[in-house]
Amino acid sequence: MTLIPTFITILTALYIDRRLGEPHTRLHPVVWMGNLLGVAGGFLQRHTHPQPEVRDWKSFCLGTFIWCMLAATFYVAYWQLEKLLEHTLLPPLSLPWWAAAVLMGFFLKPLFAWTMLRREVEAVETSLQESLETGRNRLRFLVSRDVTQLSDVQVRESAIETFAENLNDSVIAPLFWFALLGLPGAALFRFANTADAMWGYNGLYKGQNWAWAGKWAARVDDVLGYLPARITALWLWWAAGRNFSLKQLRAEATKTPSPNSGWPMAAMALGLGVRLAKPDGYVLNPEGRSAESDDVARAVGFFR
Repeated sequence: MTLIPTFITILTALYIDRRLGEPHTRLHPVVWMGNLLGVAGGFLQRHTHPQPEVRDWKSFCLGTFIWCMLAATFYVAYWQLEKLLEHTLLPPLSLPWWAAAVLMGFFLKPLFAWTMLRREVEAVETSLQESLETGRNRLRFLVSRDVTQLSDVQVRESAIETFAENLNDSVIAPLFWFALLGLPGAALFRFANTADAMWGYNGLYKGQNWAWAGKWAARVDDVLGYLPARITALWLWWAAGRNFSLKQLRAEATKTPSPNSGWPMAAMALGLGVRLAKPDGYVLNPEGRSAESDDVARAVGFFR
């Protein structure tokens, strides 16, 4: 796609996202990805060694093969869809280029999620105003960590961290890969990111060993998210009024074990002037103040 049709497609998708939100789960391609990964993951675990410390090359190769087959399925399906939209809808009908670009926006929309992300993060703060326990329960929709012992400040920090990380994973990265490779690129990234969320654990998770079975899924997501994560951080730096240096951003971003998620999280912490920490993990912007009730709204405002 050329520049103007790409721009029209993205604007259409953003408008649909704002007005209609997410499609029904039965029609949502990311849900389909998750369902297929769940079934494939169950099969994969039956051929995985239960001990994470064992070099399980069998499960690594099997996990890589399954990932590639599923990724190729979605990539080819969206490639065929894009070609259909670019040329004809149903012969002998032909679509003008602008109509194809608008229609493509309907298929791009499910591959990113800005409005849902914003609403979920704002819902954590609203729930936290009711009670700490309500806030913790709402946070469970966003994070996989144990929330039962988190304080109100820690709940708020976790919500802001998750929001910053998912600005890349759920918004910028899919649109970045759409701009480069069209619908197949956006679909490939969403598949890779979903696979990482389900398989990309460095050891045991809920009684399943993903140390080697999910290693390929985790690494591919790191590669595909590398540039978008830094672009997201730079946009947040600009939106925050450039009130911190890029040297500070790099120093804070490298504190997290992930090569990508630390960049938007560090930019958000520095831009808001708050301290963001993961219990028993990292601390971003340690000189910052504790997150307050209006910081979630400020974080959303940066990106909006």
